[in-house]
Amino acid sequence: MNAKFRDLVLVNILAVAAGLFASGILLLFLKKNPLQAFSVLFASVARDRYTFADIFVKATPLIFSGLAFSFTYKASLFNIGAQGQFYIGAIAAVWVSLLVGGALPPVLSLPLVFIVVVLSGGIWGAFIGFVKARFKSNEFLVSMMSTYVALAIMNYLLRTVLMETKGEYPQTDSLASSLWLPVFIPGTRLHAGFLIALAAAAGIWILLYKTGFGYRIRVVGSNANAARLAGIEINRLYVAAFFIAGALAACAGFTEVNGVQHMLIQGFNPNIGSAGIGIAILANANPMGVVFAAILFGALSVGGTIMGQLSGIPSSIIDLMQGFVMVFVILSYFVRARLETAREKRRIRQAEAAAL
Repeated sequence: MNAKFRDLVLVNILAVAAGLFASGILLLFLKKNPLQAFSVLFASVARDRYTFADIFVKATPLIFSGLAFSFTYKASLFNIGAQGQFYIGAIAAVWVSLLVGGALPPVLSLPLVFIVVVLSGGIWGAFIGFVKARFKSNEFLVSMMSTYVALAIMNYLLRTVLMETKGEYPQTDSLASSLWLPVFIPGTRLHAGFLIALAAAAGIWILLYKTGFGYRIRVVGSNANAARLAGIEINRLYVAAFFIAGALAACAGFTEVNGVQHMLIQGFNPNIGSAGIGIAILANANPMGVVFAAILFGALSVGGTIMGQLSGIPSSIIDLMQGFVMVFVILSYFVRARLETAREKRRIRQAEAAAL
């Protein structure tokens, strides 16, 4: 087994275990038995078809947000604004869906909504790449602050032009059923958005590792100055990378609005973007690894909710459990970096000793 892959697997397993252990310590303070609570957690996720399918429903937007961070990370760019891009996608999805209504058949209306979502999120993300390329702005800060702008836009629209007909709540009217993403497992909520997410992960993997554009992305990520000297147009690449990342995060908004909520509600899913960062790090920014990491987080979300219901544990503990896991996963990145550095130093010393 490759040493780097072995470190990735072992360190991440330990990170998840450490997060659950820390959560167990908190359960002790609540006078709850951690072993009993976690046995409920792991048993509950497979107790019936509906619950098991819900893992993949929860994982769907996480796959998109994880891909949104992973793709730019391959170019040593930090897309911290996936939450805002998610909101832009949700706004575009609900707006176009309400405009189209039942006027078009699903075979036309759903692709139309999807295209508008991709373009809206892509343009929103491309702006981050543009200011990075044109003004040498810090993409970390620009992408992060763009989230607050997107949130403000969503809140404004939900209290004005998109507000439901009665004008009482900051939410939209329900979408026509013809605009719902089809459920492909009867008796569950698992919709076609999960299949779109899998296709997106496979497509991003192919783009990164089987195309010239993906090769240039990875070269820039390794050494931007060397890439510039090699003739790679870095500025255009920045814009293109953030366009793709923004489109991916916006697709999470599309799958949540048209696949689960069937409307847009103020303040829904506020942690999609931050969870995507942890998922991307857990997967080492590998698009296919993002799928498995998102499913893990989906299982924790579903199982944690049921654990709270059956064990009488406050719902805030579920959020803390997911937070602990994410913190330790992020810390595991630095552990893997230390291990890789130590291994490289050993290799250099061995090469020098063999040369003497």
